[in-house]
Amino acid sequence: MAPDTVSLRYFLVLAQELNFTRAAARIGIAQPALSARMRRLEAELGTALLVRNTRSVVLTTAGAALAESAPPALAALDRAWDTARSAAAGELGTLRIGYSLSTGAETVPALVDRLLRGNSGLEVGAVPMATPEISPAVADGRIDAGITRGEQPGRGVRRFLLRRARIGVQLAQHHPLAEHPEIEIADAAAYPLRLPDRAANPVIHDQLSALFRDTRPHPRFHTPAVSFDMSQRDLRDGVTLAPAGEAAATVQPAGLTWRPLRGAPSLTIHLVLPREQSPLHRRIRAVTKTLAHELHWLPD
Repeated sequence: MAPDTVSLRYFLVLAQELNFTRAAARIGIAQPALSARMRRLEAELGTALLVRNTRSVVLTTAGAALAESAPPALAALDRAWDTARSAAAGELGTLRIGYSLSTGAETVPALVDRLLRGNSGLEVGAVPMATPEISPAVADGRIDAGITRGEQPGRGVRRFLLRRARIGVQLAQHHPLAEHPEIEIADAAAYPLRLPDRAANPVIHDQLSALFRDTRPHPRFHTPAVSFDMSQRDLRDGVTLAPAGEAAATVQPAGLTWRPLRGAPSLTIHLVLPREQSPLHRRIRAVTKTLAHELHWLPD
C-alpha cells in the first residue's frame, strides 16, 4: 500500500531542511508529531529514510531516491485531483448546444464565448437546429443544452428564462415608418408582413401574428420560401415589414433598420436543459445566469 501523501509531503520538507525543528516549524506542526510521522512512513515503506543524531539528519540511499522521485509523482497526483474537481464542477467535457437560427446572431455567440473563456477544459460545439426539435433532442441526450426563442413545448426538460427582447419590425431605411422612433402596431399592419414559417417555430409565429389580430383591415401575412433569406430583397424594396426581436437591430444588413412596436409584449429566449442535470448542465446554468445579469438581458 502506498504511504499517505501528507507524510510524504512532510518528508520532502524535512529532506530540504535536514533538521526536524526547522522542518516542523515550516510545516506548522510540533516536532514530536513530525518525528512520529517519519517513523510511520519508514515502517510503511519497510526501510530507513533518515539517519538521525542529536545534531543533524542525513538521508539514506532510499531517502535520497524518494526525495528525487516523489515530487513529480505528487505533482501528477495533484493534477489528477484538480481534474476530478474540475469535472465535478462542470468545467471539463464536451458541451453540445443546439440553438434556434434567430438566436445565433447575438445570444449564442456571447454564451459560447463566455463558456470557453471561463473553462479552459471545456469543449463547446453549437449547431443550429429546427426549433421544434431542440427540446426533444435535449430530453433524449442528443444535445446537452438548447437555446430557443419562446417557451417551446416538450417533456423531460427544464426551461430557464435567459433573455427578454422587445418586438419590433425590420424595414428599409427609406421606408416612411423608419422616421419614427417607435411604430404603432396598426401602422405596421397596413403593410405586408413577413412572418417565419410556422413549421419552423409555431410558438413565435403565433405570438407575432397575434400582435395584429385586432387590427382592421386584417394585415396581409406571407412566409418566404427560404426561411432565412440573406438577401432580404422584399424588405430592401420597402414593400414588406418583418416583425422581429430587437436582436435584429445589432446585425442589420445594409439598407435595413429596426424599430420597436409600441405596446408590444416582449419575445423571450430560453435555456433548455434536461430535467436530471449533471455538473456540466449546472455549469452552463450558472454561466447563463451571470451573463444575463451582466448584459442586462433580464430586468433586475
